[in-house]
Amino acid sequence: MIDIICTFLTNRIRKEMPEIDDERAEVINYGLQNIVGEIPKIILVFIIAFILGILKEVLLMFIVLIPYKGASGGFHLKTHLGCIIGTTAFYCGIVLLSQYVVLEEIVKYILVGISWIFGMFMIKLYAPADTENVPILSKKDRKKKQIIAYITYSLGLVSALLIQDNVISNILLFGNLLQTLTITKLAYRLTKNKYGYEVYGNASV
Repeated sequence: MIDIICTFLTNRIRKEMPEIDDERAEVINYGLQNIVGEIPKIILVFIIAFILGILKEVLLMFIVLIPYKGASGGFHLKTHLGCIIGTTAFYCGIVLLSQYVVLEEIVKYILVGISWIFGMFMIKLYAPADTENVPILSKKDRKKKQIIAYITYSLGLVSALLIQDNVISNILLFGNLLQTLTITKLAYRLTKNKYGYEVYGNASV
């Protein structure tokens, strides 16, 4: 069903924009599949979170990570099942971990400091971390997303220090840190992904 919907939308786009060639159409179709496919996946994650009694926390994490996740990018798992398992583990796992971990104030300051330095380097090197199927080739777009990634990551970690609620503070710290790990070269190698620039060359203006 998802394939049918995405193929229909791709054909409509090509009808409105005849200049789109077959290669570009494949990229558009893949992007649409990711977007449309996200809906049932996210609903399933929320259902599992509800069963586990952590729906509010997962919703909060989902919302606060959207800006940084959207700007920094990250690898894509190859199958729908793998993606569902990975997404569920990401959101529900971090929330469950955040409920049981209590960090001393000095320890949290140290972890946030190390995480911020690490994140700044990773964003500089890899953000926005695109994929070969959905590349970001415009230098202007890449620069804009990178700046947003710097800002949203920093705000997330500062909020982790300022917020007194231990669970929410941990969610911000662990969520932002783990999202940063998804853009790294090691993560891409382990999941057999390629950055868009590796396939298509240098970004255009």
